[in-house]
Amino acid sequence: MSKWNEPLKVFIHNPHVRGQRISTNRLVLSTQDADISLLNINEAVSCLTAGVLNPDLGCDSLLVGTRTSLLAYDVHNNADLFYAGVPDGANTIVLGTLGDISSPLAIIGGNCSLQGFNHVGKDLFWTVTGDNVRALALCDFDGDGKKELLVGSEDFDIRVFKEDEIVAEMSETETVTALSPMCSGRFGYALSNGTVGIYNQMARYWRIKSKNQAMSIHAFDINSDGVCELITGWSSGKIDARSDRTGEVIFKDNFASSVAGIVQGDYRMDGNTQLICCSVDGEVRGYLPGSQEMKGKLVDTSVDQDLIRELSQKKQNLLLELRNYEENSKIKWQLQTGIRHEQVELNTQVNEVDGQRGVIPANTQLQTALSVNLGSDSESAHVELCISTSNDTIIRAVLIFAEGIFEGESHVIHPSLQNLSSCIKVPLNPPKDVPVELNIKAFVGYKSSTQFHVFELSRQLPRFSMYTLSSPDSAPGPLSFVQFTISERVQTVIMWLKQSFLLPEDMRISNESFEVCFTSLRDAGQLCVKMKPSGEISINTDNIDLAGDIIQSMASFWAIEDLQVEADFPAYFEEVRKALIVVDNSHAVCQKLTANMADNSNLIRSMLVRAEDSRLMGDMKNMKKRYIELYDLNRDLLSQYKIRCTNHTELLNNLKAINQAIQRAGRLRVGKPKMQVIAACRDAIKNNSINTLIKIMRVGTTSS
Repeated sequence: MSKWNEPLKVFIHNPHVRGQRISTNRLVLSTQDADISLLNINEAVSCLTAGVLNPDLGCDSLLVGTRTSLLAYDVHNNADLFYAGVPDGANTIVLGTLGDISSPLAIIGGNCSLQGFNHVGKDLFWTVTGDNVRALALCDFDGDGKKELLVGSEDFDIRVFKEDEIVAEMSETETVTALSPMCSGRFGYALSNGTVGIYNQMARYWRIKSKNQAMSIHAFDINSDGVCELITGWSSGKIDARSDRTGEVIFKDNFASSVAGIVQGDYRMDGNTQLICCSVDGEVRGYLPGSQEMKGKLVDTSVDQDLIRELSQKKQNLLLELRNYEENSKIKWQLQTGIRHEQVELNTQVNEVDGQRGVIPANTQLQTALSVNLGSDSESAHVELCISTSNDTIIRAVLIFAEGIFEGESHVIHPSLQNLSSCIKVPLNPPKDVPVELNIKAFVGYKSSTQFHVFELSRQLPRFSMYTLSSPDSAPGPLSFVQFTISERVQTVIMWLKQSFLLPEDMRISNESFEVCFTSLRDAGQLCVKMKPSGEISINTDNIDLAGDIIQSMASFWAIEDLQVEADFPAYFEEVRKALIVVDNSHAVCQKLTANMADNSNLIRSMLVRAEDSRLMGDMKNMKKRYIELYDLNRDLLSQYKIRCTNHTELLNNLKAINQAIQRAGRLRVGKPKMQVIAACRDAIKNNSINTLIKIMRVGTTSS
């Protein structure tokens, strides 16, 4: 398959039915190789897969997605199964059964939307997600015997859908580019920054990061131990197989160019399933699983040597560390026994040697504190992490690991010799409202130390740490709000507040009712959380995403299964209304341009025939006139095409905005009310009822 922004054909290699196919408008036999057929798509192909879509057909179907449509094709019988228009585009596609839906579905991920078709092209599944979809997989996530849909998107999130309900969300550090089901609720994932790993449900098992990009991942039992390994094809051309439990490489190979894709199948039709890998240069290799006698040992001697080298280096590091400890102990013992020293000199010598060697007092502790720094003229507001020691020892360096905060996920602070102290302050600017685990390593000693003690500890950054406490009267309150009633007591809401925000330790909140206001450190937006004795909670903010995050956090904290709310975001809903109007106009313009281009195409054919007739009759004057007219008409067609492309881009942007609005309206609810809002919003869009759509987003239902 060539690049997706070029005229496209799909290459079908099938040497087992040589000579049985005939050329048609859709399928054309290659003139260079009898085993290859070319499938004409006439659009830019964006995704491709094959599998059982119709069990009664007795063979696999080919699914081809483009920026505007989905084609289901029967290769064996050379027939189209169905052709469906997809306004949101098809970025990726997966085929299989989902939840309680009995028939297999071709599920496509597009412009913030998910859509599933059965074998006749009927739309049986539709929902929205947070951003453009880049990866899909079907996996029995919760072990109930039914498959859930894993969705990876450009907003760095992996979401798990049980049909149209989100049952789990995992946040990553980059765009999710690939997903692959493993076994027993495990699945593999790949990110655009070269990260590859495995989740066991919501817990990450392991991950590795490479300077190369993972182009494709696949689950395959390469060593015949009964458990699938994670096979990864890299942009460097490397293929490796890693244990699903440890991430250890158990097999690897190399192509001359980047890997294009990985699949599995009985390609030789001998009853054995092969792992099939293809490079961008067209090189294809098949791998058979290792025999049982090999007992999973597939790594070649070069990898064994690498492992020996790594273990040898670890041994040398440990021996060096042991020697340092022995020297420190020897010197202290000599000083404490008074050899060649008076008792008066002993304390001085111990301190001097300890300071030089790095031995610190046994009661030394590393302490951390989180606070909000409102910034100054030279720096913006941020969260501040203060790392300090409990005595006069100094911190020579600090290494912090935190996902999604620092570029490369790690940050090193190494003060100059003139600025060494027992306290280091680190500015933190989390871009998203998610809880972050800060893993801290600090080198502690004295200014003259040549060796340092390493402290390791973890600190949890609260989910809403980028909001600082403010006075209710400091700024006008937000006009937008979300209201709902819960059965929880005020004390439990206060517990949630203290867990989710950075609040002063001496802050006092009423146990009957309260109003707490915050200011965003990112954009100075206002947030107010109020609770009445009746259990009614009001969240006032103009940020609908923040309101959804708060409601989902509360629901998780109290294990709420179903929650209906009343919401009003006047400014945002007005933007949605305008986007819907623009979408209607874009559809009308598109239809008009398509009709004009069709008429002009017919006119071109007629004028071309007349021009050729004039040429054959030697009428050069009329021939020249016809070709000038053709040139002008072609220029008009190109101009119309550019207008159509611009119109299509605007249409996609507004469709994305509408799909995101539905997703945001859903996140204001929990459980069944959330599913009902999404379904009702889709029906309102189908019926072209803007007022009904806005009403559903506000109250969660169409009833009065």
